[in-house]
Amino acid sequence: MTGWLTESEAPLLTFYDDATGERTELSARALGRWASRAAAMLHDGYGLGPGDRAAVLLPPHWRTAVVLLGAWGAGLSLQFRLWATAGLGTPPEPVEAVVVSGTRLGSWLDEVPPAEHRFVVGSATPDYRNFFAELERYPASDEPARPGYEATDDGTTYREWGNLARSLADELAVRCGDRLLIDAAVHEHPVTWLLMPLSVGASIVLCANLDAATVSERVSAEGVTRVL
Repeated sequence: MTGWLTESEAPLLTFYDDATGERTELSARALGRWASRAAAMLHDGYGLGPGDRAAVLLPPHWRTAVVLLGAWGAGLSLQFRLWATAGLGTPPEPVEAVVVSGTRLGSWLDEVPPAEHRFVVGSATPDYRNFFAELERYPASDEPARPGYEATDDGTTYREWGNLARSLADELAVRCGDRLLIDAAVHEHPVTWLLMPLSVGASIVLCANLDAATVSERVSAEGVTRVL
């Protein structure tokens, strides 16, 4: 994919949470190193790779980007449970791995698929390994994680996700060099908030719990060219 985690030190993914005041900024190189470490953990540490499936139950977040890019880099196929549609009682199918949010695990317990490898992002939880604590055992690499092309559970390959992302970028007239402010509550699917910008070399200002009163100031401060 065009713009896939190059060595640039320019901001690629800037994350805001207006409810907590968090601001985290990752360059392409930093995000690539995180993703490469996650891919190594999943593949080398747990033997996961092409043909294996992972369910991801996480909100839009910079940590979610690391999980997704690392899993794709390891060749896993992914199924997503979007934040807005969780809690609907969809019967889960077994997968090889699951990554869930610690803040919502209790309310989602009936929807977490059975899995041999279970990871949590956030607070430690019994029977779940802390995903980012596990990463500490794996050295960062300057070799960027590369996406696998295995099919997801619904039959969509990673390459097809990439094609969809590029089509969406064309539809929205998003171009290389654009800097997109993205409301996480409106654009929850990772094809929109993550893959679409990466597919054309745009950078991301991802905003959770977006306070509308901050938008104008943030656009100016972050050099935003488009608001989604």
